[in-house]
Amino acid sequence: MGNGFAMGTERMDEKSLGKRLQEARKHAHMTQQTLCQRANISYSTLAKIERGAIKSPSIFTIQNIAVALGVSLDSLMGMETAQAQAAETGAPAPAKGVSRSGVRFVYFDVNGCLVHFFHRAFMKLAEETGVSADIVETTFWLYNDEVCRGAMSMQDFNRRCAERFGISEMDWEAYYLEAVEPVRGMDELVRWAAEHYRIGLLSNIMPGFILSLRARGLLPDVEYDAIVDSSEVGAIKPEQQIFDVATEKAGVQPAEILFVDDSRPNIMVADKRGWHVLWCDDYHPDETIARIRSALEPAS
Repeated sequence: MGNGFAMGTERMDEKSLGKRLQEARKHAHMTQQTLCQRANISYSTLAKIERGAIKSPSIFTIQNIAVALGVSLDSLMGMETAQAQAAETGAPAPAKGVSRSGVRFVYFDVNGCLVHFFHRAFMKLAEETGVSADIVETTFWLYNDEVCRGAMSMQDFNRRCAERFGISEMDWEAYYLEAVEPVRGMDELVRWAAEHYRIGLLSNIMPGFILSLRARGLLPDVEYDAIVDSSEVGAIKPEQQIFDVATEKAGVQPAEILFVDDSRPNIMVADKRGWHVLWCDDYHPDETIARIRSALEPAS
């Protein structure tokens, strides 16, 4: 992995990692054996981490454990965003740049912005099940909003889809992760933006998917100042609630936020809130990247 996770490892509170891991495992109602199977690690490794014998496990091991437990990597490692630390200590958030238009914080959407959308997954499912691609896609969108709000579990989503497709079981996350791919040039752009501005993710997405994308290197490996995951917020774009949460997490005024998204309805709501907005066309990434860089031209 890149420097983002390596730096995070240095800030990790090693003494309490085992305790946090135990608490997260028990909260997920998992035995050590079950977690080992799901995280693809040995029992001895897990046991040593939990009792503190291994104080600095590899970042890949921690990532696998976090994915298996359905928790954020940062929470398992005991890391906090700069904003959370500032809120606790009362200190101001680290200062970065401001664009000519007054932008201090940039939110990026995930699907259709940082990664290409997952239509290939629909085709793969259709091929393997013998169900038409139209039925696969229609079924997906029938339940997608509920799952992205966190109102339906992934288990229920997979079960309902499998029933409609006439198959015994389905793992949508596996199809999704196999199908998505990073949008060309966006990784470099996000890294550049993170050097000059505070940045975050604002996404309608299913539970655990952002963590899985980051663990597999499918999202830019930078330190995000805020991650607004619809399944954790309990609301999806373009609903007002998720934008309220995003504004609060950004810790700046609405007029200091730039929002990059591929959905015009989402952009319209953000625009009405006073945010700067920019529509993303992942089929023409070079044009989109040029417009983002222009919008983020630093103040002289």
